[in-house]
Amino acid sequence: MLSYIFLLNSIFANTDVLTTKFKTIDGHEKSLSSYPAKAYLVVNIATQCGFTGQLDGLEKIYKKYKDKGLVVVGFPSNDFGGQTPEVEGEIKNFCKLNYGVTFPLTAKYSVKGDNISTFFKKLIKNSSNSSPIAWNFEKFLITSKGIVVKRYKSSVVPEKLNEDINELL
Repeated sequence: MLSYIFLLNSIFANTDVLTTKFKTIDGHEKSLSSYPAKAYLVVNIATQCGFTGQLDGLEKIYKKYKDKGLVVVGFPSNDFGGQTPEVEGEIKNFCKLNYGVTFPLTAKYSVKGDNISTFFKKLIKNSSNSSPIAWNFEKFLITSKGIVVKRYKSSVVPEKLNEDINELL
């Protein structure tokens, strides 16, 4: 299925998703295109959620595929039950110390509602499922051309993404 979606959409590059700026957790301005890759996995993360353990799986996916061209980017958000109350430095330390996270993290962003970040507005708009993000740890798999080829619910653990990631790499 992913191959079919990829083939249908591969003629339509989406630079909006690739070039929309965001701040890293260290305060630098970046975009996905700042991280040369064959594919991107964008995830809205939280530090105090029942799904927070997925940070371990995301790090394993990142380590497994980063040399093949995958970049995982974690966007901390406090939109769901206040489950990321920390400031950026605390979030970075939490992710590193508890889950060994080395993949890029951004500043804390809103991923839903009236204050939704420009990046997530564009990401959701360009997804085949344009419904609002329902909870922490929703995942978006994006091609190097900025095409959102798959969106995964929070309950889908990172280890279940291997086949789709392999198809893009």
